[in-house]
Amino acid sequence: MFKKFAYMTAAVIAVSAATAQAREQIRIVGSSTVFPFATAVAEQFGKTTKFKTPVVESTGSGGGLKLFCAGAGMNTPDIANASRRIKKSEIERCRENGIKDIVEVRIGYDGIVIANSKKAPRLNLTLRDLFLALAKRVPGAGEGELIDNPYKTWKDVNPALPAEKIEVLGPPPTSGTRDAFAELALEGGCKSFPWIKALKKQDKKAYKALCHTVREDGAYIEAGENDNLIVQKLEANPQALGVFGFSFLDQNADKIQGSVIDGVEPSFENIAEGSYPVSRSLQFYVKKAHVGKVPGIREYLDEFTSERAWGEDGYLADKGLIPMSDEERAMWRRKAMNLEVLN
Repeated sequence: MFKKFAYMTAAVIAVSAATAQAREQIRIVGSSTVFPFATAVAEQFGKTTKFKTPVVESTGSGGGLKLFCAGAGMNTPDIANASRRIKKSEIERCRENGIKDIVEVRIGYDGIVIANSKKAPRLNLTLRDLFLALAKRVPGAGEGELIDNPYKTWKDVNPALPAEKIEVLGPPPTSGTRDAFAELALEGGCKSFPWIKALKKQDKKAYKALCHTVREDGAYIEAGENDNLIVQKLEANPQALGVFGFSFLDQNADKIQGSVIDGVEPSFENIAEGSYPVSRSLQFYVKKAHVGKVPGIREYLDEFTSERAWGEDGYLADKGLIPMSDEERAMWRRKAMNLEVLN
């Protein structure tokens, strides 16, 4: 009797293991900025093909790539969305965990907006204003002197700005939006000081620590990966500012407005032509080894890189995605359909 029970238990375990290995839905994780675009493609894909609708989770770019690089196999994600390019350290982690071939697919561009409620005046900010308002340490009175950020109001930072408390709701460190904001906005303002710009050549690590480290005294509030929640909080608090992708501004233009940065407002046209200073590329990453094992990955790539999806008049542009040029779209579609891997 015991032997028969043992055989039955082994059989159940074997069936369970086989079930765990078989998967009929594509699993996608990553960027909250790319999430609405990936969701739109997944829904269209589910409606128009024989395949099941992919499962898309918003985990942040860093969190998504951590899950993606944890290993190969059916218990791991197939695709990771990212609002910044994959880091060298993440590629190395992937390789250490048996993920040798990664396919990169750029999908378009996005601007990072610094927005507030339409109940308050629109702000005209510079990259230097943003650095001085949000960096942990800022230049003091003397050349080369650094002090803990003393600024409490926007007027303290720049006399032309209102005497409102500095209160900025933004993404956490796991977010690609946070990484891109630090690199494009904070570093952009940081290097406007000549002696700090010179530091980059002398000590790159110290330069990055200074330019990318956000203050932790309450002026910057980590509001999680849910950008819709930030929009709601801005409505409730007209004095606060929020940091998120252009698509969320576009979808909530009746409630919030984007600050003008260095004299350029965050518009579809300005981001597309590259004049808006806080803009970045959006992309996703695919495990080549999962193609053919999880049904529909190649077909999902075909849908995402089709003109009806990411083209100038595609359904993703309606959601706020800034399309790439015709030449770029053709190049990235070719890379996707040929499953070209990162070097």
